[in-house]
Amino acid sequence: MSNTKPSKPECQQCGRCHFGTCRVSEGSCFKCSSQDHYIKDFLEMVEKERFQNSRPSGTASRGRPSRNVRNGSSSKNVTRDTAVRYEARAPARASAICARKDATSPDVSTETHIGNLPKLKVFQASKNSFVLRVSPDWIPPFELELLGLRSWNVGSMFPLWLHSQKHLRDLDISGSRITDSIPDWLWNFSSPFQYLNLSHNQIHGQIPGIPWAMSVDSVVDLSFNLLSGPLPQISPNVFFLDMSNNNLSGSLSPLLCYKTMGTVILNLGENFLSGGIPDCWLNWQNLHVIKLSNNRLNGSIPRSMGTLQSIVSLHLQKNHLSGEIPLSLNNCTDLILLDAGENELHGNIPRWIGDSLRKLVVLSLRSNKFSGYIPDELCAIGSLQVLDLADNNLIGSIPRCVSKFRAMAKFNGSMGTAISYVIGAGTFVATIVMKGQMLEYSTNLNLVRSIDLSNNKLSGEIPVEVTSLFELQALNLSHNLFSGTIPDRIGELRSLESVDFSVNKLSGSIPESMSYLTFLSHLNLSFNNLSGVIPLSTQLQSFDSSCYAGNQLCGFPVPNMCPDNGTIHGVGHGGGNGNENETDWFWSRLVVGFVIGFWSVFGPLMFDKRWRVMACFDFQ
Repeated sequence: MSNTKPSKPECQQCGRCHFGTCRVSEGSCFKCSSQDHYIKDFLEMVEKERFQNSRPSGTASRGRPSRNVRNGSSSKNVTRDTAVRYEARAPARASAICARKDATSPDVSTETHIGNLPKLKVFQASKNSFVLRVSPDWIPPFELELLGLRSWNVGSMFPLWLHSQKHLRDLDISGSRITDSIPDWLWNFSSPFQYLNLSHNQIHGQIPGIPWAMSVDSVVDLSFNLLSGPLPQISPNVFFLDMSNNNLSGSLSPLLCYKTMGTVILNLGENFLSGGIPDCWLNWQNLHVIKLSNNRLNGSIPRSMGTLQSIVSLHLQKNHLSGEIPLSLNNCTDLILLDAGENELHGNIPRWIGDSLRKLVVLSLRSNKFSGYIPDELCAIGSLQVLDLADNNLIGSIPRCVSKFRAMAKFNGSMGTAISYVIGAGTFVATIVMKGQMLEYSTNLNLVRSIDLSNNKLSGEIPVEVTSLFELQALNLSHNLFSGTIPDRIGELRSLESVDFSVNKLSGSIPESMSYLTFLSHLNLSFNNLSGVIPLSTQLQSFDSSCYAGNQLCGFPVPNMCPDNGTIHGVGHGGGNGNENETDWFWSRLVVGFVIGFWSVFGPLMFDKRWRVMACFDFQ
């Protein structure tokens, strides 16, 4: 019997003739079956094979006769047939190479990776930078319930294969570089969404009316996109709704006055919404957080907001709201943050804020038209960490009861369960002026202690009680009418990082205790009536001279030299006893050593104008 082996079938993937599984599909090398260097060796073998096939078959090799001499066939015909077969296999080979290159690339995923998982229900791979590259007509063999591809690159269009996932409940494709509009089929899944996050893309177009059957306590996040048009109507089951940082316009009424809602967190900030705030808040009794900031809203704050007794965070800043703060808000006794800054509100600061809102951590009424005195009742808010009443028309003096701000006097790392819950939801953001800049604080808000009363008409002396707020980090009293001296005990505020007393009528010398403020990084004492020597310390000499301009100060860094009889902190001035020379020599050596050490470290920086000016407030 003949032992002739059966002919090998030609593989459609690699173009070779072989039995068994193709190594192309396995991603392995033809030589050693390794998957580490398949692409490289495969390309080299293709090139080598083409070179071998292109050689005339009749050419003698090492004295051996040609293999085709026996058949008498022409070498040209053999070469032509080989080239034809190679060209016929080239598309398949090129496709195989590209497929394997994607499959083996560390940051590219294709249908090959998950296409053989028919029982897959949960695919959670968020917070990666992978690229998802699948065929446009790919239909997965599985039915997902949860898909998390946050920060992936899924392409500019909504993935069409999602259309086949009828049981999808949780979908997160935020930050996935989508520039498409929201397709209609996204709202037609047979199972209601529990979680939908399309944020941080460039999705455009309008949001359709979405009163679809959402699951109870569902989450919808469409923030940080390019969505435009009016606000949609939504399902009453939505627990968390964030449509902030878009181009939405029109009235709030279609959303707020639609029906009774179970929403707990509502964020519509950073849009182009206009008109008045409708008086429909009786429909939103479960709200904990309201963010309407940075829009074009006008009119007064509606009284029905006072019915929101569960509210803990109210953001109305950066609008055109007018009138007075309604008395009904005194019912919102759980308020932790109240920010109505940068509006056109007027009248006196309500006394009931201190009587009723005892849980406030942040109170910001800056850049309005409030007048009158700072009410003493505010001192009853022992939990207050941030007080910002800047840029108003307030008169009178600073209440001496400020020492009752316990949260500013003693650090408490816990902010309570209510505020921790809101911070955990990612929506509790306080906008605070610190070190001359408008900054946002969220999870680290419990570390901030600040008082800003700048740009008012306050007068009198800076009360010494301020120096008992040991955890205070920023104190801005600039552009007022304060007189008297800087409290001698100001150096006891060891946590101070920013001090601005500029453009007042303060007199006397700079207290020597200010040299103890080792964390001080921003200082402005310009345009007062201060005189004398600038105390010697690492911090005070590191600021630009403009921080001391408009005074009668002397000593570095101002250009005015101190007279010979000027008193410098740390230099002894005794009587005529016998130890005078020895004492003076001791202190002189101490000062010289300090100056040499100081200049060796900070000298190069002091001559850098940009570094010095950045440490000083812009007092214009």
